[in-house]
Amino acid sequence: MIEPRPGWALPDFRELWRYRELLYFLALRDIKVRYAQTVLGVGWALAQPLATMAVFALFLGRVGGVGKDVPNYPLFVYAGMVAWTFFGNTIGTAALSVVSNERLVTKIYFPRLVIPLATAGVGLFDLVLATALLGGLAAWWGVLPSWSLLLLPLVALALTLAAAGIGVLLSALIVAQRDFKYVLTFGVQLWMFATPSLYLPPEALSETARLWLPLNPAHGLVAAFRQSALGEAVDWYAFGVSAATGAALALFGMLYFRRVERTFADTI
Repeated sequence: MIEPRPGWALPDFRELWRYRELLYFLALRDIKVRYAQTVLGVGWALAQPLATMAVFALFLGRVGGVGKDVPNYPLFVYAGMVAWTFFGNTIGTAALSVVSNERLVTKIYFPRLVIPLATAGVGLFDLVLATALLGGLAAWWGVLPSWSLLLLPLVALALTLAAAGIGVLLSALIVAQRDFKYVLTFGVQLWMFATPSLYLPPEALSETARLWLPLNPAHGLVAAFRQSALGEAVDWYAFGVSAATGAALALFGMLYFRRVERTFADTI
């Protein structure tokens, strides 16, 4: 029986669990659709971080001199881009997921939260492939893992929570107002450049910047991903603040989504 729901409430996780198979098949469908009829296939999961690494390594590392004091600067950038690509792509696909599944939303009942959450599965698939290549590149450059590698699953979980939560919030906003779709296009690009941990070592940042930048959840989580993957010392302050900020945004995103999802079929 479908009952009235309160305006602000957490998702019904028991109901989400009952629809776990739908979540799985939606994620599997999105993976197949993304790489269907492409020449490179899953190679496109590696193309974006590799291409961005080449641009940063050339223009910042060589021309700009940013990477002159960073050992293996291309590897440094690629490790950060693996995390950012997952973060940015998950936000983008989750944000557009509800309006892209208009027919599904308007015809049958199921927890609408399943749709944006399923997009995280596509991102995780790409993340696994890109991380495998990262391991190969690290071995090529002679960078050995350390105990910090054990932290990598926790960092990936925090990245997933933050990205999916922000995507959930944006997906609800885009249903109500399509202008957010166009803001999303360049907003994620600007966000990348506003995350200096992608291309700058911590030593290049001022004390004030290191204090406040972790409020950008991507900043500390990208840095923690690279540090744990490459055996560097983890900046626990940046990781903790960014993880907490990402979790808070995810919580607000799910609360807002829950509040407005009842109107999706009428407004989409």
